[in-house]
Amino acid sequence: MPNSSSMAQFLLLAFSDRRELQLLHFWLFLGISLAALLGNSLILSAVACDQHLHTPRDFFLLHLSLTDLGCICTTVPKAMHNSLWGTTTISYTGCAAQLFFLLFFLGAEYFLLTIMCYDRYVAICKPLHYGTLLGSRACAHMAAAAWASGFLNALLHTANTFSLSLCRGNALGQFFCEIPHILKLSCSHTGYLRVIGLTVVSACLVFICFIFIVFSYVQIFKAVLRIPSDEGRHKAFSTCLPHLAVVSLFVSTIIFAHLKPPSISSQPLDLGVSILYSVVPPALNPLIYSLRNQELKDAIRKMMTGFFSGAINCLFSSAEHSLCNPSLAQPAF
Repeated sequence: MPNSSSMAQFLLLAFSDRRELQLLHFWLFLGISLAALLGNSLILSAVACDQHLHTPRDFFLLHLSLTDLGCICTTVPKAMHNSLWGTTTISYTGCAAQLFFLLFFLGAEYFLLTIMCYDRYVAICKPLHYGTLLGSRACAHMAAAAWASGFLNALLHTANTFSLSLCRGNALGQFFCEIPHILKLSCSHTGYLRVIGLTVVSACLVFICFIFIVFSYVQIFKAVLRIPSDEGRHKAFSTCLPHLAVVSLFVSTIIFAHLKPPSISSQPLDLGVSILYSVVPPALNPLIYSLRNQELKDAIRKMMTGFFSGAINCLFSSAEHSLCNPSLAQPAF
């Protein structure tokens, strides 16, 4: 019974055996990753630079963008590398690192979404206590708790998973390292039960957060429906719907990926669902949060306008300086 640490590498699932489709997957992932990097970088820059966005909601949105960048940078680069060069291998340490960082960022993102739900609940249901309950110190502590919880969850799961003895080959039926597919290679009954027990504990914690989110939104919708003016209801809904859309996409895809019946499980379906929860949300979240957040859109537009204006002015200044000084425009021989 060989220990998992004796393995030099794992074999990831190839998207296709045809070279043309491999290149298609590479360009598709490249487009998605560039969209995610651009969208989340714009949100990070806008929130950091614009004083009007220094609010608890946008503070947590900044941290959410960081988790999205972490998720997309954990799984996609290796998949793009394998598709481009026609390989399927990942080293043992690389697989462990990929699993750890994916669990870390996914866990932190879920806890941040729960905190953002609490932010919306306090803003709509307890507006007079908003400044007290969500002061700068409280926001910093909640964000730190989300990151610490994600780190601890990832550390425990990664250590437990890679302590298993694997005796059923090294082929993973996924394009990145994922716990369910590593467990299929295990032949250690005791270690398998330990990992399953830890997974159940984590699932219970996730379920508690989910119940809190559902309860909060029930209270939020009750409070919104009591607002007398249509404009007030529209404004309240506009601040909640983006968060609700992100939570729904994130939770539904992860639940379906890990709790779907074995009877409907297949490699193409597993591959598609894993892309939906690990690759697509980081690219869609900036768009979802920007659609109804007018302050964020104005900040991004102002930042982009200032950037392009500065670049154009710099270009014309350089050209004018070169025309006035011909010796600078022509190389000396």
